[in-house]
Amino acid sequence: MSDLLYSETEDALRDSVRRLFADRCPPEAVARAYDPTPQDFSGLWRTLAAELGVAGLLVPESLGGAGAGAREAAVVMEEIGRAVAPVPFLSSAVLATVALLRAGDTETVSALARGELTAALAVPLSTAPGDPIGLVPGGADGLSGSVTSVAGAAEADVLVVPVAGPDGPELHTVSRTAAGVEVSPLLALDMTRPLADLSFSAAKSSRVGPADGPIDAALRTGAALLASEQLGVAQWCFETTLDYAKQRKQFGRAIGSYQAIKHRLADLWFEVSAATAAARHAADTCARADEDAAVAAALAQAYCSGVAVHATEECVQL
Repeated sequence: MSDLLYSETEDALRDSVRRLFADRCPPEAVARAYDPTPQDFSGLWRTLAAELGVAGLLVPESLGGAGAGAREAAVVMEEIGRAVAPVPFLSSAVLATVALLRAGDTETVSALARGELTAALAVPLSTAPGDPIGLVPGGADGLSGSVTSVAGAAEADVLVVPVAGPDGPELHTVSRTAAGVEVSPLLALDMTRPLADLSFSAAKSSRVGPADGPIDAALRTGAALLASEQLGVAQWCFETTLDYAKQRKQFGRAIGSYQAIKHRLADLWFEVSAATAAARHAADTCARADEDAAVAAALAQAYCSGVAVHATEECVQL
């Protein structure tokens, strides 16, 4: 069995990312994502991607990446969850990068790893591993069709599109600014992960390769790592609630000293600890391409999402 404890390298990566978010992405800045004119976080992503190198964590060193794996990427996702950082790590450095890497588009992958480009996989954000994938019709005149609720599409330089080809599903790349491409931002519940609808009308594209394997790998990796982001949300909510319960006084004593509050915090600690184990197992099996990776990712998603919601509710109520 692999060791699920964090390595020194993972802890060092966590410290670097957490310091950057504390300096450049405090809660009051994140709240401005809901303003009529949202704050621009592109500078934060450039620092995170190019200077810290997180955009290339899943990319081999031979292509300009860090040659790391899902465990290190999971640490970054935890910190993104803690800070609710509005950066396209999941959409670009995970989903799109894994799909293009598996499809063999080394040129685009290298540019993504260097932080020179961002990309978005043109599937709805709600798409789970194993779900049917809607394909955009392709023809001699280009791509014509639509995809709804795509994460990161509005800010991506490159769109990675599943296309109905003559011999089966294909993966194509399209410039977001190309003629015949329309990107319509959506008013999403979570404005830190912007969604957009895509419409293609005779848009010119470049064929990368078959789509089934690359998309499946991207969605499974994304599901495993999304659990770590949910874990980060839950951890921050628990720690913040615990600190508040120690400081807030009612009737002359800290509210955390009351048995009812103690029990709720103890239950939440147990849930967060279990979520940590599930998320770490999902990331570890993904990193090792273990035969249990798909089950581990599904288990982590089924559990960690609920824990994140419950931890948030307890944070608000307590």
